[in-house]
Amino acid sequence: MSNYNPKPADKFTFGLWTVGNIGRDPFGEATRKVISPIQIVHMLAEVGAWGVNLHDNDLVPIDATLSERDQIVANFKKALDDSGIVVPMATTNLFTDPAFKDGAFTSNDPNVRAYALQKTMNAIDLGIELGAKIYVFWGGREGSESDSAKNPLDGIKRMRDAMNFLCEYVKDQDYDLKFALEPKPNEPRSNIYLPTVGHALAFIETLDNPDMCGVNPEVAHEHMAGLNFTHGVAQAWDAGKLFHIDLNDQLFGRYDQDFRFGSEMIKQNFYLVKFLEDVGYGGSRHFDAHAYRSSNYDDVREFAKGCMRTYLILKEKAAQFNADAEIQALLAEINDDDGSFDYLNSGYSQDAAAKLRSAEIDRVALGERNLPYEKLDQLTMEVLLGVR
Repeated sequence: MSNYNPKPADKFTFGLWTVGNIGRDPFGEATRKVISPIQIVHMLAEVGAWGVNLHDNDLVPIDATLSERDQIVANFKKALDDSGIVVPMATTNLFTDPAFKDGAFTSNDPNVRAYALQKTMNAIDLGIELGAKIYVFWGGREGSESDSAKNPLDGIKRMRDAMNFLCEYVKDQDYDLKFALEPKPNEPRSNIYLPTVGHALAFIETLDNPDMCGVNPEVAHEHMAGLNFTHGVAQAWDAGKLFHIDLNDQLFGRYDQDFRFGSEMIKQNFYLVKFLEDVGYGGSRHFDAHAYRSSNYDDVREFAKGCMRTYLILKEKAAQFNADAEIQALLAEINDDDGSFDYLNSGYSQDAAAKLRSAEIDRVALGERNLPYEKLDQLTMEVLLGVR
């Protein structure tokens, strides 16, 4: 059994906004004092994380002067150097300031849309300066409460125009950077454009530079819509678009809970970790989660440790599943193939169609075949419950 201590090769990252969350919610004021980005970096180094991610204004206040900005960034870079923490991903806050109350890229006001582009260009420059290779776009205010106020076709077009503009900006600056769209169905808007992984994947194919753009799926966001997160991640992987991933936990159909990874949906998170490890996902394992509002910063450290520890536990369980002789024998039985229809693996041809048309297939036998999924699922549960 492992000691479940994280290593740099695990690529575990947290956002400044995660361990730095002060416990405020819509019904209550902050329960923790603000700590600085430098304090957060050193905390993450202490608990064994590999990287830290940030919005522009997590680090640099929105009203900072240029000289203030440069000093803040210099101090932050020193903390990164001193701690060994890296910055793999950056993003822009296009949702907090009142200017973005009706969206940023999709606002009805062209002045707001221009400001959102300007702010994002500056934030991309910051991300590059800190070493980021992935840039995430979460459209927190990109949506509507009433479709009388904003035509969804206009919203999609404006989003496309913004992404096309920013892709060209990155190319023009010769930056080594890719974009990842982060879907979410609702909250804080009643309806957010590009609400699921599938919507985002379809949208990307309409862009001028689809090769530069992928997705950043989040556990909580797909669970809010009652969807199977692992299926969405698999579709993104199959499309070559899994550029980044946000790990947390979330009960189906609730508000955005952002719980510690693995704290609620253990079975679902097991399948997710198993998928990522089985396919060899090499990107960051980013924890976009918050400690309970009742926690002090000592407990926040335990929260961060817990996210990483649970991932490593589930990674070990996945390896155990893959090595379990009884489980693998069941999978071999379920997937038994005598090769009779291997000719279909090459796709359609006139010969394949003719051969298939003349094949004798016993429909009744197909219906009578036992598929021992109950046994397989129980064995999976026993692996997770630690009795195998």
